[in-house]
Amino acid sequence: MTVTQMPATLNSDDAAAFEARCREWLDAQLPRRDSAAQEPNYSIFHNLGHEEEKAVIDAGRAWQAERMDGGFGAIAWAPEWGGQGLTASHERVYAGVERDYLAPDRHETILVTVELVAPTLLELGTDWQKDRFVRPFLRADELCCQLFSEPGAGSDLAGLSTRAVRSGDGWRINGQKVWSSGAQFSEWGLLIARSDPAAPKHRGMTAFMVPMDLPGVEVRPIRQMSGGSTFNEVFLTDVELPDEYRVGEVGDGWTVALTTLGFERQSSAGIVSAGGNTADLVRLARSLNITDSTEVRGRIAESHIYERAQALMVARYAELEQAGEVPGVEGSIGKLVWTQNLKRVGDAAASFLGHRILADTGEPDTFAWAQHLLGAPGYRIAGGSDEIQRNIIGERGLGLPREPR
Repeated sequence: MTVTQMPATLNSDDAAAFEARCREWLDAQLPRRDSAAQEPNYSIFHNLGHEEEKAVIDAGRAWQAERMDGGFGAIAWAPEWGGQGLTASHERVYAGVERDYLAPDRHETILVTVELVAPTLLELGTDWQKDRFVRPFLRADELCCQLFSEPGAGSDLAGLSTRAVRSGDGWRINGQKVWSSGAQFSEWGLLIARSDPAAPKHRGMTAFMVPMDLPGVEVRPIRQMSGGSTFNEVFLTDVELPDEYRVGEVGDGWTVALTTLGFERQSSAGIVSAGGNTADLVRLARSLNITDSTEVRGRIAESHIYERAQALMVARYAELEQAGEVPGVEGSIGKLVWTQNLKRVGDAAASFLGHRILADTGEPDTFAWAQHLLGAPGYRIAGGSDEIQRNIIGERGLGLPREPR
């Protein structure tokens, strides 16, 4: 994305000054978080009804707009887009400070819009698309879901079968997408469709922005085992799109997809904050009076080590981008470390609690962990499964032979 060229890292004095500025602004906007007074929430995916989830999203949208107006919603973006033109290090300082405040949940749909689609359009969109979408997406005035995955393709994005056929000056779309988070709340969808079935599968795809209220677009929520219905199936039947909604060149949808997935892996590994963490495990162990156990201390230490490794990987990824370099497989490594640690934390909590994790008896900090345990497997699939991440690391990072196709 376009940013003002600055050093990729902060010295301690600059970091302290920026942290003080963040805290001064946040003090004027939000109450401080009192962890002792807060009922813990370890949900990875929301367990909410439609109207409840919409209320969460609306609050998150309002907070994102407020952050943008205050200069803290797109810190590393250029001022022309409402940013400060600072660095990834500044973004991490702000994120750390905001955790001390009772900020509204930004929700995954907001993260997709702000952290994935907006920078993709800034990088690959036409001038009209940038003017039309980037600022509204950064402010979350409008939301956008991803229309990538399909029932018959799994993590093989290039194997998609949704068709885009020329129709006069525009396109007619037919097909089905699945696992589209927040599609029922989104005004737009970023779609990848096959436009040339005769071309090699990585070259015959084209990307489009799709208004989700067009005739022929049907969204069907999928009930998850954690209780909510954030994921969706999306059916597209004779959906007519003007060519101005095409993103990138005809047949170059693979580039658009890789660009978005690159932002997604950075976001999944560094921006999404979901479920419990090591600090929560420490608090749980203390409440259960089991901190003297060697096994308990070992599980907590292991979780902390991987949490720290993941944070350093995210920092490396962001600073490579900030310096104008092209990161390699850091995004895949960071995402894999993060998803594995979600499982590690959940397994540790379950072992500490035993049968108390199974039912809501009113005892605090017990059954709440069930939401983490049930939700953690989802992120081992979302954004490219763990197996896909290992293939990317092995083939592109280590130069190992490709799997038989």
